[in-house]
Amino acid sequence: MPHAIALYSGGLDSSLAILTLLRLGVKVTAVHFITSFGCAVSSNDLVRQAQRYGFELLTEDVSEEFLGLVKRPLFGYGKNMNPCIDCKIMMLQRAGEVMRQRGADCVATGEVVGQRPMSQQRHIFNLMEKKTDLKGYILRPLSALLLPPTIVEQRGDIDRKRLYGFSGRSRKPQLALAEELGLLEYPAPAGGCLLTEPNYSGRLRELLGHDPNPSLRDIEMLRIGRHFRLPGGSKLIIGRNEQDNSRLRDFISEDTIVLETLEVKGPLCVITNRIVSEEDLLRSAHLCARYSDGRDKTSIPVAVRQGDHLRIVKANPFEGVGLQCLMIKN
Repeated sequence: MPHAIALYSGGLDSSLAILTLLRLGVKVTAVHFITSFGCAVSSNDLVRQAQRYGFELLTEDVSEEFLGLVKRPLFGYGKNMNPCIDCKIMMLQRAGEVMRQRGADCVATGEVVGQRPMSQQRHIFNLMEKKTDLKGYILRPLSALLLPPTIVEQRGDIDRKRLYGFSGRSRKPQLALAEELGLLEYPAPAGGCLLTEPNYSGRLRELLGHDPNPSLRDIEMLRIGRHFRLPGGSKLIIGRNEQDNSRLRDFISEDTIVLETLEVKGPLCVITNRIVSEEDLLRSAHLCARYSDGRDKTSIPVAVRQGDHLRIVKANPFEGVGLQCLMIKN
């Protein structure tokens, strides 16, 4: 039985590639790489899909390495902050290592010729093979008929005639195949990478401009709430709703400065810097008050906590109006 190591995001295309191989009697070991920039599929969903369809699932956290790649991509960015070519080369290299360790026959991906203008082109596929030392071993089941046969196809281990020749940006062929293969759940197409999103990329670009070596905590917090860069250089994050407030609480440590309105309902506000100027602290309190239910009042008490230290600041919501221009946008 041939054995394939499949790159698995949990999205439509990677899922279809795996199900296609399973239908051909191929043993599949799916590898899911965890970065700080994925958003489409939860780990529970991945496990559930693996159990439902009968393939092995491996996960590997490559967040630290991937962050370095995002900061300095050898092959540049796509439209936003997405280093697609560098990303795929790194993941193929890792999958190739698993292939050799497991004695597998190929690495499979859900790539489709012409679907992505930067990374899913024939000449880029050739570049990936060269950079990963996987020439002849990268199988793309959804577009195989448009590409040179891989070694497993040449040997007859996998029936090339039962693979596909999808191309272009239309998802209609994939959606039809999903129905045929009984793929019941998958995220919306193009929803898997935050680095392709303009607003998120703007936040990341701004963060790297202030701190060339941000922590993974700072990266994770880019997903949450409204972000402000204060004149003194401090970073303020304000929750937009209860879900944001709950997620922000997960990042609170002894050193975190937390602001919350008293007497009126308001958002959870977090300053990511450990040390903050008095001016930035007061500005943060005004913004906290501005986004509370007491925005029509002239003064609101705001609790400022850092570890066991508590301080009450009188904040003016109307002063927060003028500070809204400090919000980080794309």
